[in-house]
Amino acid sequence: MNWLPSASIQQLQKRAKIIQTIRLFFIQRGLLEVETPSLSQACVTDIHLSCFKTFFIGPEISPLKASCSGVPLYLQTSPEFHMKRLLAAGSGSIFQISKVFRNEESGRFHNPEFTLLEWYQVGFDHFLLMDEMDQLLQLILNSEPARRCTYQNAFLELLDVDPLQASLFDLKQAGASLQLGDVLNAEEDRDTVLQLLFCVAIEPVIALHKPCFVYNFPASQAALATISGDDPRVAERFEVYYKGIELANGFNELSDAAEQLNRFQEDNRLRKLKGIEEMPIDHNFISCLPHLPKCAGVALGVDRLLMLAMGQTHINDVLSFTIKGA
Repeated sequence: MNWLPSASIQQLQKRAKIIQTIRLFFIQRGLLEVETPSLSQACVTDIHLSCFKTFFIGPEISPLKASCSGVPLYLQTSPEFHMKRLLAAGSGSIFQISKVFRNEESGRFHNPEFTLLEWYQVGFDHFLLMDEMDQLLQLILNSEPARRCTYQNAFLELLDVDPLQASLFDLKQAGASLQLGDVLNAEEDRDTVLQLLFCVAIEPVIALHKPCFVYNFPASQAALATISGDDPRVAERFEVYYKGIELANGFNELSDAAEQLNRFQEDNRLRKLKGIEEMPIDHNFISCLPHLPKCAGVALGVDRLLMLAMGQTHINDVLSFTIKGA
């Protein structure tokens, strides 16, 4: 019967209780719960993310100087830009549990519409935020305290290659036994090769028995993170893994508007090279950055967390309705 929900009512009841526990975790720590728009005239420029696009054709399009086809709007892949505008306006530490959208294939760990927990702690760096996230994981998953490992050491440990120094040729040689075939051989972008190696050789095994924070990603993968003052080769960024699942991505947040604009423009340059649609840059976000307080933030995939907490092996088993049954 196609009208039935994807997850059972019993599973959805468990889901609701866990989300209540997550919300209480932050309220007890004094964070303000906020809501931000799902639709925006700009979206992320990251070449690995694809946005859903629609058009606003209401009576207010004239002031927005829209063409006759309407104003392009994008469903947000994360509430990050709007949340940082709130931080810059003086909100203090904040959190949000929201629906976000990524135009990618559905599968065991993916649904194009999913729930994201995102929070920002004013005055924190990425290490303090890792401490807090570890507390949340232990509460929700009853897991052991997490391990921490640098991105560099993860590659040295599992692939015997230094991702910060190795040539593109050496990286491909390190992945020769991974059965990536023509995909690896044909790729000429160094960061894409690193990502392939990480996904196939590191992500599935780095955190089988307890969560693992992988931190100090290459500076070329900084996204919205600051570059380390101790080692300019790396960014103050972390990701969290557990039982073969990527759970979260966090940053010691960049507040340099010129640097962030350069990164967005470089993303669009790469998009053009690869034949991918360039994305409109969010200049409201860029403008807020000089006012952003020192803070660290992280986005955590709630549905994946629920899979682990509820002992499920497919994201469909923790969603009321998937994209195929909506």
